[in-house]
Amino acid sequence: MYFRSGKKQANDIYLGDTLEVDKDGNPLTIEDTISTNGDLADDLETKIRWEKVSKIIENLDDEREKEIIILRYGLNNKKPLTQREVAQRLNISRSYVSRIEKKVLNDIRKIVD
Repeated sequence: MYFRSGKKQANDIYLGDTLEVDKDGNPLTIEDTISTNGDLADDLETKIRWEKVSKIIENLDDEREKEIIILRYGLNNKKPLTQREVAQRLNISRSYVSRIEKKVLNDIRKIVD
C-alpha cells in the first residue's frame, strides 16, 4: 500500500521545486517563472493615487468631514460603517452624512485627477 500511494504522488510538482541553479548558487523555482496578469505600472499608479487620497483625507480642515469619510470607508484599520451607523454616532441625519460624503469624494476626485 505504501508503494502504491508513493507511485501516485511521484509525478506531483510543487511551486517551490527548483528548476535550475544560477552561477551564484541561487535556485530558480517554478514559482519564480510564473507570470501574473497584473501590470506593474498600473499597480504602482494605483498605489500612488491611494497615497495621495490618504494624504488628502488626513489634511482635511473640517474634522466632521474627515471623521465621516474615515468611518464610512473603514480607514485607519476600522470597520466600515453604514450611513445610518455614522449618522447615529455623530447625531446627524443620514441624508447629511450622504451630502458630506458626496462633497468630500468629489473634492478628492478633483485633486487626484
